[in-house]
Amino acid sequence: MEVQIRKASKEDIKGLCRLMEQLNGKPLLPEEMERRLDFIEKSPIEELYVCAKTTDEGKTTLLGALGFRLRENIENMSRYGEVSLLVTDREVRRQGIGKSLMAYAERLAFERGCMGTWLASGMSRVHEAHVFYESLGYEVTGYRFVKA
Repeated sequence: MEVQIRKASKEDIKGLCRLMEQLNGKPLLPEEMERRLDFIEKSPIEELYVCAKTTDEGKTTLLGALGFRLRENIENMSRYGEVSLLVTDREVRRQGIGKSLMAYAERLAFERGCMGTWLASGMSRVHEAHVFYESLGYEVTGYRFVKA
């Protein structure tokens, strides 16, 4: 069995729909995931990666996904790598997949000359995700305000 992190492709749509449902609690149609992949492909800043396991028989299963983008800040003329999405399949949580995806994001940021990485995480994820991010050395530095 081989595990690798690579850019997401259209062959990953079914697995990505499963992961996105686990993340958001609602189903995502394959057509919508395909539109998202098209959006990412055309974007100059958005990237989507998957952590995939391939068996000796050639069957691929997605274990997790990572959204990544570059963020530039005019205030202090800095560039950071932003983790815009992180999800690990509930069947393999606490087995190092999330940690591997975060390390991958940090490596991408470093390779692109960033000062570091950052992410925003919803208040509903305090008990699980926030503890995970803090265990990796991330600190809460502010709030995000949204007006729809």
